[in-house]
Amino acid sequence: MSESSGKTIRGRFITLEGGEGAGKSTQIGRLADWLAARGIPAETTREPGGAPGAEAIRTLIVNGSIDRWDAMAEALLMTAARRMHVEQRIRPALEAGRWIVCDRFSDSTMAYQGYAHGLGRQPVEQLQQIAIAGMKPDLTLILDMPVEAGLARASARGSQAPGSGEDRFERMGLDFHRRLREGFLDIARHEPERCVVIDATADIETVATAIRDAVATRLGLERS
Repeated sequence: MSESSGKTIRGRFITLEGGEGAGKSTQIGRLADWLAARGIPAETTREPGGAPGAEAIRTLIVNGSIDRWDAMAEALLMTAARRMHVEQRIRPALEAGRWIVCDRFSDSTMAYQGYAHGLGRQPVEQLQQIAIAGMKPDLTLILDMPVEAGLARASARGSQAPGSGEDRFERMGLDFHRRLREGFLDIARHEPERCVVIDATADIETVATAIRDAVATRLGLERS
């Protein structure tokens, strides 16, 4: 943690969330480049993953049959991976004054396991409190689009990169993905001071502009 004029400087923590095929990975790179152009080097990372132990857990979660884990087992695995990610990478970076831009965080556990799988909000909140002391991002950008469109994008992405095998959640039914989308939107309704919903149906540059505008407005940066 660095200091200037006796005042603690802490990095900022931005997350991108959304259903399958929403375009988070594409937009994270663009956002990091935009921040770097403003003299703010930002580390990009992902969940589940982002640290060695968390990446090992990722393979257990995103591969295999759709009924490989029940909702609680998934939430426990996700939270275990997050614990290592926070302790080994996110918290040290923020305390050193660096910015983090992350593809998914605890809102995904809430949306996927809490809403879509029906575990409920309270168990997910309790797990996050135990594992990471309820840590929240400074800003969460929720990329929203109709379920069918997102799954079509995800399917096209998979066909262009065969063999990755990371499609376990994509293979879950439409009802699951509809609950997932509503879960993310409900999270935004619960925490409007932290969350901004971005229309992800537009072209890549339009979405990138909306993201930059949201970051500039919420975190006090110049738009140009």
